[in-house]
Amino acid sequence: MAITHDGPPAGTPVKASGSIWSNEKTRGWIAQGAIGGLAALLVGVMVWNAQDNLASQRIASGFGFLSQTAGFGINQTLVEYSETSTYARALLVGLLNTLAVAVVGIVFATIFGFLVGIGRLSKNWMVRQVCTAYVEVTRNLPLLFHVLFWYLAVLAAMPPARQSYSIFGEIYINNRGVYIPKLIFGEGSGVGLVALIVAIVGVAILKKWATARQMRTGQPFPVLWTSLALLIGLPFLALAAAGFPVTVEEPALKGFNFAGGARLLPEFAALTIALSIYTGGFIAEIVRAGIKAVSRGQSEAAASLGLKPGLATRLVIIPQALRVMVPPLTSQYLNLTKNSSLAAFIGYPELVQVFAGTTLNQTGQAIEIIAITMGCYLIISLVTSAFMNWYNRRVALVER
Repeated sequence: MAITHDGPPAGTPVKASGSIWSNEKTRGWIAQGAIGGLAALLVGVMVWNAQDNLASQRIASGFGFLSQTAGFGINQTLVEYSETSTYARALLVGLLNTLAVAVVGIVFATIFGFLVGIGRLSKNWMVRQVCTAYVEVTRNLPLLFHVLFWYLAVLAAMPPARQSYSIFGEIYINNRGVYIPKLIFGEGSGVGLVALIVAIVGVAILKKWATARQMRTGQPFPVLWTSLALLIGLPFLALAAAGFPVTVEEPALKGFNFAGGARLLPEFAALTIALSIYTGGFIAEIVRAGIKAVSRGQSEAAASLGLKPGLATRLVIIPQALRVMVPPLTSQYLNLTKNSSLAAFIGYPELVQVFAGTTLNQTGQAIEIIAITMGCYLIISLVTSAFMNWYNRRVALVER
């Protein structure tokens, strides 16, 4: 009796079902299209709702308000500004003030963090305990508490102008801020800036040459002192050749306040100190963890070569630990920049206080102002991340 097979002969390709859902690629496209359409519908509803609300409140949309007169003053400006300036100028002033706090805060937080992080690994019991106490106290208190403490309990408690604390007879500290001598650059002082740029380029070339020379001959070159001589000496000589068109304006007490010189606002000082100390505690833990991640054999190898502990830490341990530290350091730098928005609590005129605060209250352009503020912080974060990623690639191990 013959046996028959109902299926197709062996090796015959099986045709796919005619349903579109049987094709995985087609299903993926349909799902993505549905999600994209839903997202577009949601955005459209939000835009329509926003336009309807603006129309009902008689608020014009768009960015034309940036060319209007601001009409309010700002007590710290790094560029020329007055009450007759535009909202765009006020935005620039707030952005520069934010960048000033961020840059100064990052520098001091890094210094504090490295010193305390290394101190936590010190063999000296007292140094180790003090650094541990610093980390535990700073990291476990809210940042806003740090800001208010330095502003209300320290700087606001300073004496009035007539009883100012004097440092070297030229720097005065009181409850209105810190007054320091101010450099006034006259005509022809631009030659000093050109000389400084030339000196910076020369330092970069010198460092590259010194590294290549040491790799070739094994002889070190005093790059640090030579670089300092270039950065200080070359601009000084250029200014001297131009007749030294730079004068110093010292602060002087006149009446109930100081006149002349440069003034550092107590709000700026409080915010910078708070951000530096607070972020420094987190950086200290990053530094400690990075150093601990380096093999103990590296320290032993450095000691066997006759390097002292301090020199071994600077030349052997820290360069290797940086490969571990840079990524979390980037996060701390970004956090410090964004945390500067807490300045609104003490009245420091940074981006949020000037633009998302005063400007928003006067114009009512909430959507545009929030979008601009978000864009500014996004650009700052992306630029910071790009720089740190570049540096991370420079210090990373190169496989051969």
